[in-house]
Amino acid sequence: MGKMRKIVEIDEELCDGCGMCAIACAEGALEIREGKARLIKESYCDGLGACLSGCPRGAVQVIEREADEFDPEEVEEHLDRQKAAGMEKPEEFTMACGCPSSQIAVFAPTAGSVSKGRSGVTDASKEFGAESSELSHWPIQIRLVPPSAPFLKGADLLVVSDCAPVAYPNFHHRFVGGKTVLLGCPKFDNKDEYVKKFTDIFRTAGIRSVTVVDMEVPCCSALPAIVRKAMSEAGKDIPLEEIVISTRGKILGR
Repeated sequence: MGKMRKIVEIDEELCDGCGMCAIACAEGALEIREGKARLIKESYCDGLGACLSGCPRGAVQVIEREADEFDPEEVEEHLDRQKAAGMEKPEEFTMACGCPSSQIAVFAPTAGSVSKGRSGVTDASKEFGAESSELSHWPIQIRLVPPSAPFLKGADLLVVSDCAPVAYPNFHHRFVGGKTVLLGCPKFDNKDEYVKKFTDIFRTAGIRSVTVVDMEVPCCSALPAIVRKAMSEAGKDIPLEEIVISTRGKILGR
């Protein structure tokens, strides 16, 4: 018998089937069916709303209505069945909608890549035109990365304005090696969404350090401010460095 409780609701008009909410749901209560997120069974949903932060379009909300009670034992059986069927969330997870921009992936280092960790410039950074990629994961767009993404755990975060990699000629080997990249534009994207996303990340992921790489143009100045506000709201004091790039591809300051 149902009772009044909190439970997830999907707005199908807003949902684009990206699958981020399904990744963020540890109970496996959400699936992508016919291009939309669906709550597959009421008793799988605990109503805590971890899936909200994974949705880039605000299509997921927690409401209060009459629903079957949450059943943790049934959830365990459900997850065991998924695992037995090979449906658990691996390092590379393809959503049912087939949207390649939203596939979670963790990459092995490519041949010739040199991870610099937190210390600074690698030898490879001296070579303009080096062809190896230092990127270790996907996706990278701030709006698409769920706070529960495995590559965020204990990460050194590189928060990048999306013009910087084009302006700076050796971006990968100067900045990317050993870091987890989140990229976006504070002018064209929603700043409040960014603050909420970073707040959730800082609260849950155990981030070790943050480097913000932005441009000298005024609109970019909002990016480090967003990160600092999210740290404050999360109650975290994480080492933060800002690096400013000129429109001619020079480092103006750190």
